[in-house]
Amino acid sequence: MVKPRILEGVKVLDLTNVLSGPFASLHLALLGAEVIKVENPKDGDLARKLGIVPDFNKKLMGTSFLAQNCNKKSVSLNTKSPEGKAIFKKLAAEADLVIENFRPGVMDRLGIGYSVLKELNPKLIYCAISGFGQTGPDADKPAYDQIIQGLSGEMAINGDERLNPLRAGFPVCDTVGGLNAAFAVMAALFHRERTGEGQFIDIALLDSIMPLMGWVAANLLIGDAQPVVMGNDNFTAAPSGTFRTQDGFINIAANKQEQWEAVCDVLGTPELKTDPRFQERDTRKKNRKALTPLLEAKLAERATLEWVALLNAQDVPSGEILGLGDALRQPQIQHRGVLQKVDAPGIGEIEVFGLTALFDKTRGDVETPPPTLGQHNQEILGRIGYGETELMELKSKGVI
Repeated sequence: MVKPRILEGVKVLDLTNVLSGPFASLHLALLGAEVIKVENPKDGDLARKLGIVPDFNKKLMGTSFLAQNCNKKSVSLNTKSPEGKAIFKKLAAEADLVIENFRPGVMDRLGIGYSVLKELNPKLIYCAISGFGQTGPDADKPAYDQIIQGLSGEMAINGDERLNPLRAGFPVCDTVGGLNAAFAVMAALFHRERTGEGQFIDIALLDSIMPLMGWVAANLLIGDAQPVVMGNDNFTAAPSGTFRTQDGFINIAANKQEQWEAVCDVLGTPELKTDPRFQERDTRKKNRKALTPLLEAKLAERATLEWVALLNAQDVPSGEILGLGDALRQPQIQHRGVLQKVDAPGIGEIEVFGLTALFDKTRGDVETPPPTLGQHNQEILGRIGYGETELMELKSKGVI
């Protein structure tokens, strides 16, 4: 028997662009929701033109778009036109969720904001994602991921004394904002199941990233200790970080006392266990600059993979530092089915990330490729009464 999907039957109108919103709706689509991307008829989601392959960008199927939009449908709609507004309202009247990531007030100015839509559909859940949220002194400011990285303090705690501030190597704030939105939508759907009530959800990228720095923030808020940039070292313990080996680098995280002692045994340095500089956790942390060269002198005697095997065998967490290509192809990732293949018309077979939460009773597969712009106009608009002649007229007017 084919497993069902958790959100089967849930209808989502997705007006989002680029990353935070599409990443949120991707998770809903993988869980089985019918996610209908509502895109401007000219060139759609900006991500359609973002990517490393110019030919794909010209086709409005850029790699950035391909990465976030499997299992979705596309309706091209000019929501600035009277006809477009009317169509959108009809769609919203039958939807479970509207999700958008415009600046605050844009949807209200279009006349299709939450205050209007909830009158048509009291059970509607409406999720608005923005850089700073719908209220507050910065609500109207423009924001991209890097701006939020800087304002959150995240860039200030990255790097070391030579390279700081330092941004994360991927758009972490957009991505976390999307996850926060997906989590909030699921909670709102659960609330609606119990009460029948829809509601408005206000997601800010700045809010979303802040709790991820909980340990660092707690040291400041509770312990009154300013963060210190430490590069690849872990501030919670020592030795815990990146160390040079015979042929490269290794990550070692000896966060427990017994793990530290096991490191000494594996490396053949039992004398370090009783060295007063390194005997206790807090003392080791203060003396990590003295400790690291002593460890690296021994680590230089073997290759990384040898040390990984020896340390893991003694329950000391350790691992290689992989390039992205090797990381994507490692056996564990393949075993877990993190990447899935789908055939994208005009592009060919592509690999994309699937749902990374594995359920034993339900499924979350990649089933359909990212849609071409307006691919599902006839299917979706036909449901609400628009025939072929009407659709041709709407297209001639630039409404779809």
